[in-house]
Amino acid sequence: MERLNAADREINEPVRRISYPTYFFLGTTIILALLLGINRINGTRTKKYDTSTVLSKIVHIQELATVKYSYSGVIGFKDNFKILNISVPLTDKYFLLKYNGYLKAGVDFSRVKVNINGENVHVSMPRAQIFDVVIDENSVKVYDESENAFNPIKISDYNKALIGEKETIRQDAIRQGVLNDANSQAELAVKSLLQEMGFKNIHITLEVVIPELH
Repeated sequence: MERLNAADREINEPVRRISYPTYFFLGTTIILALLLGINRINGTRTKKYDTSTVLSKIVHIQELATVKYSYSGVIGFKDNFKILNISVPLTDKYFLLKYNGYLKAGVDFSRVKVNINGENVHVSMPRAQIFDVVIDENSVKVYDESENAFNPIKISDYNKALIGEKETIRQDAIRQGVLNDANSQAELAVKSLLQEMGFKNIHITLEVVIPELH
């Protein structure tokens, strides 16, 4: 008498229903998972750059990677007539020039080579060079100028003095390590750019310069 058949038990047992909060939780979980998946896909896509894109971005940071040194100095100029390499008396001319200027050195990024393999990138850069040596003509002042009727000072003398000074500045800058500073600045700028683009392993090398045979 106490035994119930299967049909009676199904009628008497309460039906278990999924509540609305449970539906909401499941739905939001699925939506969140989908959104995270899409973001990961998009994030992965944004980190995929081809060689031309990387080169374009590197070229645009050339000015940032260029080092600039301001300087000032005094040029002493002296000349006279010579006959058979013997100075002629009373033909001396001389002057002093004071000037301001600057020197710019850096890497020619148009010659950079890039090799990309996933998150790995290898950049080969040419070594730094001096781009320009500039003397501000408006800053040039003349001191202690001679007045010799036998050998008057000409505009070409001033130009000759300034051209010679530019070459002196160039050689002094090289001896003081300006090219090494420019190489380091260029490497730092390129490395920072590539890190922002998402590359994990960055390898930067400088081209080997083969000395010319004379």
